[in-house]
Amino acid sequence: MIVDCAIYQDGRRTDGPADFSDALDEARKSGDAFLWIGLHEPTEREFDLVRHEFGLHPLAIEDALRAHQRPKLEVYDDSLFAVLKPVVYESSSDTVSTDELMVFIGDSFVVTVRHGDGAPLADVRSRLEADPQILAHGPTAVLYAISDAVVDHYIDVAGELQVDLEELETEVFAPSGSGDSSNTAASIYTFKRQVLEFRRATGPLTAPMTRLAGAGVPFVHQEAQPFFRDVADHLTRVNEQVEGLDRLLSDILSAHLAQMGVRQNDDMRKISAWAAMAAVPTMVAGIYGMNFDHMPELHWAWTYPAVILFMTLAVVGLHRQFKRRGWL
Repeated sequence: MIVDCAIYQDGRRTDGPADFSDALDEARKSGDAFLWIGLHEPTEREFDLVRHEFGLHPLAIEDALRAHQRPKLEVYDDSLFAVLKPVVYESSSDTVSTDELMVFIGDSFVVTVRHGDGAPLADVRSRLEADPQILAHGPTAVLYAISDAVVDHYIDVAGELQVDLEELETEVFAPSGSGDSSNTAASIYTFKRQVLEFRRATGPLTAPMTRLAGAGVPFVHQEAQPFFRDVADHLTRVNEQVEGLDRLLSDILSAHLAQMGVRQNDDMRKISAWAAMAAVPTMVAGIYGMNFDHMPELHWAWTYPAVILFMTLAVVGLHRQFKRRGWL
């Protein structure tokens, strides 16, 4: 569906024909205006009208309709096609999901195609309309504003994930026995999946932003290069944060597995210690239970209490030794 359609001249929104075909002709005739059409999950039939009117490349149209694309920048004869993946962070469930945003810019037009509800462009359009000096640079200003908004939101999401990571560290390094080890391992693995999803959105976007920050990209105003360099710098910082999160998660998982190994060793030492203490009286009782006729001490009056006392002293002595060595 078409969310919004407007002509912008000298950085200001103007009233134009309701039909976007006529609006595009009017924008091109003026020479210093452009048409911006916003689409949200369009059907193939809806996009057919746009494709014919704006002369968009069939491969770009296919990508825009099917979605599920990596962030990229493609240059065609009549247009520039960019794919971005806005990230949505659900604070209630601590999960990361991605949507898709396609931008076509060409001669006096901008077409934005949005898949998902996580990246509304109404705020971006409002901010641009409030700053005519930036919007006066034409379609390039729209591409910059969208890229800047997406990357700035990456920074916010990275901050949220950092907070979640600190909470996970507290859980992992809590005193022994304070939590379920299996649940902790599952939490670490789930968190790592969220970081991987985030990384799939931020990592591939580096090359397109670097390319836009350089010279020689068609349909991109030369004066916009410093602005795209700023976006690329922010994206680099986000990628460094994501890589740091991924490394810390790997370290936390290794530390958790090492803790589980230490705890299992402690449990085995405790079991071995109790088994050793139980083995002494078992051995003594076994010897005296063999019932030989000529075994010494069988007819002594103090044999039974002496044996019981010996077994008790042996067990107490072993218990003290194991306790001193930290086995119990």
